[in-house]
Amino acid sequence: MSVLTRDEAQTRARLIEVHRYTIDLDLTRGDETFGSITTIRFSARHPDADTFVELNPAALHRVVLDGRELPLDNAEDLIAEERLPLTGLAEGEHELRVEADMRYSRTGEGMHRFTDPADGETYLYTMCCMSDANGVFAAFDQPDLKAVFEVHVTAPPEWTVLGNGIATRVGEPDEGRWSVAPTPPISTYLVALAAGPYHSVRTEHAGLPFGLHVRRSLAPYLDADAEELFDITRRCFDRYHEIFEEPYPFDSYDQAFVPEFNSGAMENPGLVTFRDEFVYRSAVTDAERQTRAMVIAHEMAHMWFGDLVTMKWWDDIWLNESFAEYMGYQTLTETTRYTDTWADFGVRRKNWGYDADQRPSTHPVAPEPEQVPDTGAARLNFDGISYAKGASALRQLVAWLGQKDFLAGINTHFARHRFGNATLADFIDSLAEASGRDVHTWADRWLRTTGVDTLTPTITANGGQWTAEIHHRGSHDTGTTRPHRIAVGLYDHEPAAPHKLVLRDRVEVELNGAQNGALNDTPNDTPDGTPGGDGSTLTLSFTGPRPDLLLLNDGDLTYAKIRLDPGSWKTVVRSLSGLPDALGRAVVWNAARDMVRDGELAPGAYLDAARAHLPHETDIAIVQGVLAFARTQIADRYLPAHRRAAALATITATCRDLLRRTEDGSGPGLRLAAVRTFVDSATSAAELRDWLDGDTVPGGPALDPELRWQILGRLAVLGAATPGDIDAELARDSSATGQEGAARCRAALPDADAKRAAWAVIFATDGGPELSNYLVTATAGGFWQPEQHSLLAEYVPAYFPAAVAVATRRGPAIADAVARWGFPTTVDATTLRLGEECLSADDPSAAPSPALRRRLADQIDDLRRALRVREAQEAQETQEATEAEAAQGA
Repeated sequence: MSVLTRDEAQTRARLIEVHRYTIDLDLTRGDETFGSITTIRFSARHPDADTFVELNPAALHRVVLDGRELPLDNAEDLIAEERLPLTGLAEGEHELRVEADMRYSRTGEGMHRFTDPADGETYLYTMCCMSDANGVFAAFDQPDLKAVFEVHVTAPPEWTVLGNGIATRVGEPDEGRWSVAPTPPISTYLVALAAGPYHSVRTEHAGLPFGLHVRRSLAPYLDADAEELFDITRRCFDRYHEIFEEPYPFDSYDQAFVPEFNSGAMENPGLVTFRDEFVYRSAVTDAERQTRAMVIAHEMAHMWFGDLVTMKWWDDIWLNESFAEYMGYQTLTETTRYTDTWADFGVRRKNWGYDADQRPSTHPVAPEPEQVPDTGAARLNFDGISYAKGASALRQLVAWLGQKDFLAGINTHFARHRFGNATLADFIDSLAEASGRDVHTWADRWLRTTGVDTLTPTITANGGQWTAEIHHRGSHDTGTTRPHRIAVGLYDHEPAAPHKLVLRDRVEVELNGAQNGALNDTPNDTPDGTPGGDGSTLTLSFTGPRPDLLLLNDGDLTYAKIRLDPGSWKTVVRSLSGLPDALGRAVVWNAARDMVRDGELAPGAYLDAARAHLPHETDIAIVQGVLAFARTQIADRYLPAHRRAAALATITATCRDLLRRTEDGSGPGLRLAAVRTFVDSATSAAELRDWLDGDTVPGGPALDPELRWQILGRLAVLGAATPGDIDAELARDSSATGQEGAARCRAALPDADAKRAAWAVIFATDGGPELSNYLVTATAGGFWQPEQHSLLAEYVPAYFPAAVAVATRRGPAIADAVARWGFPTTVDATTLRLGEECLSADDPSAAPSPALRRRLADQIDDLRRALRVREAQEAQETQEATEAEAAQGA
C-alpha cells in the first residue's frame, strides 16, 4: 500500500491547485471490478513542474493530459506504485483524464461490495478516508487540495444511487444513469457514494431533503426507528444552527446505514455512512440508543468542523474528531431526552483515552507535524487520544474559557477558513482572539503533552477543622503536569438513610500544574481565603467535621486519574450507589478501575463493590461499563486462572440480583444488560440450554436473534453445542448477522478440527476465498477462549508470523481485526516474550506492517500490565498471609 509523506503533500500543494473532478463510474461490470473515468481540472503554479496523481487500479486503460495521450508501456509498474507521474507541467491550467478498472473491496476500504445472504441483493458504498480514494478514482489525494466534485454513475436500473449532493436519475430509466449535484470544495477523503437497492425513508427539514437508507432486509427495523432517528437529526441540526453562525454548507443530509463498515460512522458531506448495526433488529438498552444518537450528533458536527473547515495535514486529525466528540455529547445533553450523556462518556468512552495514553504508543492530542510523517503514521492516530482524550481536553477548555467565548472563537474559525483548510495554530488564534486569554499556553500544556495526571487527596482532621491536600502528579514517563479547573464534592451520609449520600458543598478550585504559574489571571483562593497551591500540592482548609466522601473532579470536567483517601474509600464501599448524581458515580467507578489497573486496588475488591452496588444502580451506562470491565478484564486477565471461576460466580450473582430487581417489568434495559453478562459469564450449560430451547429468559425477555446467537456461542465455548446446533440456528437466521454468529460459534467449539478450520479461514492458509472484514472479526472473536487454553497452546507461537503475513497481504483493516480480536488471550510470560520478539524482528519479511505493529504493541503492553496486576496481587496476598501468621504467633 502506497503512503503519502507530509513533505510530498506540502510540495504538491505548493505546485498545484485543484479545481474540479468529474468522475464517471460504471457499476454494471460484474462482481470484481467497476469502471472509473476521472477528469481533473487543475493548475500548475510554476513552469516545468513535476508531480503525481494517486491511482490504485486493477487495470489502467488510458491517460490523457491536455489532450495528449500518455504512453502506458510501464502500466504494470504504475499500478504497483499506485502513482501516475505528471512531469514537465507548464504553468497554468491543465486537464487530466484517467480511464481505469477498479477493484471492489471486501475489507471496508475503497468501494466495498456486499451481497446480503438474506435475499441475495448487492450493495456498494465507498470509504475514502484516509487514503483510499485512489481505489475509486484518480486523485491528488491529500486534505488541503480541495476541489468541486461532480459524479455520474451507471448502475443496475433497479438500484438507488446516493452521493455528497442530491442524486438524480438522468436519461431513460432502463439506462441506470445518475448524476450527483456538484459539491462545494471538499477534500478527496470526503467523497462518498452508495449504490444498491436501498430502502429509503425521506423527509424535509429547514428546506433541505433528509434521508435514511438501509439494505432491504433491514427495512422493517429502520421504519420502526425512523421517527426517532429523524427527531435526533432535527434537534441536532437546529441546535448547531443556534450556536454556529455559518449555515449548514451542503444541499442535503442523507444518513446511510451500510454493511461491514469498519468505523462507527464517516462524516462524508451530505452523505454520512454508519455501520448498519445501528439499525437495531434485536432489543437494545437505552444507553445503546443514546450511543447511536451521540454518533448522529458527532457526525453532523463534522459538517462544520472537518468538512466546511478541514485540516491541512493529518497531524490535526484531532481537530476533527475531538471537536465532534465533544459536540456530540454536549448537544445531546442540551437538546434531547439523553441528559446524562456525560456519565456515559465518563464510564464507557473516556477510558478509551486513559488506556491509550498510558501505553508506549501514546502521542499528544495534537502531535507535532514531524510526528506524523506520512499517511501510514496518521492512520494510527484514529484512537482514544484523538477522540476521548481530545474531547475531555476541550471540555476542560470550555470550563476555563466559558462556553460563550469558546463558541465565539469557533465561529471566528469557521468564518476565516470556510471551504478551506486550517491548522491547530489557526484554531488557537481564533479562540485567543475571542476570549482574550492565553490559549496558546493552555494548548502547549494540554495538547502537546502525553500521559495522564493523577490527583490524590490527603485529609487531616483536627478538632473542629480539617484540611485536604490535593497532590498533583504528572505521568511517570513525562513528569509534566497540566492545569486543571475541577470541582471538589463534599458528601455526607444521610442520617435517616446511611446508605445514601447527600452533597454538603461543591468547591471549585484550580490546580496550576507546571511551575510556570497560574493558568488564570488572578489567584484562585481556597474556601478559607488561603491562596492556592504551588503546582504540585493544593491545600484546602475548612471548618467543621470532615466529609464522609471527598470526591475530586466531581462533575468530571477534567482528564485525570482520581484517587480516594482511605476514609472516602470506606464510604464508597458502603454507599457508592447512594451518590445522588450518575456523573459522580461514574467518576468513582473510574477511580476504582484505574486503581485496579495500577495495582493499587485488588481486582477482587472491585468485584465486591460491583456485587454490592450494581443491583441498586439506575444508570444503564454505568451498569454496562462496570460489568464489561469486570467480565473482560478482571475475570479474564487480571485474576489468575484458579480464581476465574469464583470471579464469574460473583458476576453471575450480581446479574441474578439485577434480574430479580427487574422481574416486575421495570428497567428493561438493566435487565437486558444483566442477561447478556450472565450469558457470557455462565459456567454451567443447563440453564442456558433451557433458555435457548424455551426461546425466552424466565420473566423475559424473549430471545431475539442476537441473544440466541450469544447463548449458542457460550454453549459452544462450554462444549454444550454441536455443529448441527449451529447449522440449525443459521437456518433460522440466515442474515449477515447470522452468518457472523455462526462463524463465531464454529470457531468457539472446543474441538481440534474446529480450531484448525477457523485458523485456516482467519489467515487464509488453505488457499480458499478470503473472508470479509466482518467474518474475519467474528471468527477471530470466537477462536480464543480462556476455558480452552490447553487446546489452543500450539496456536500461540503460530499467531505472530501468521498475523504478519495476513496483514501484509490484506492491508490495514484486516491487520486491525486480527490484532484486536485475534490476539491470544493467554496471560503469561511466554505470550509476552513471543510478542516482543515479533516487534523486534530484524528480518523485514517477519516484521509487522505499521498498522499491525501499533495494534500488537498495544496488546502486548496490555498483557504486560495484566501480568503486573497479578504480581501486585500475589505480593499483597503473600504479605497478608505473613502478617496473619505473625499475628497468630503473637
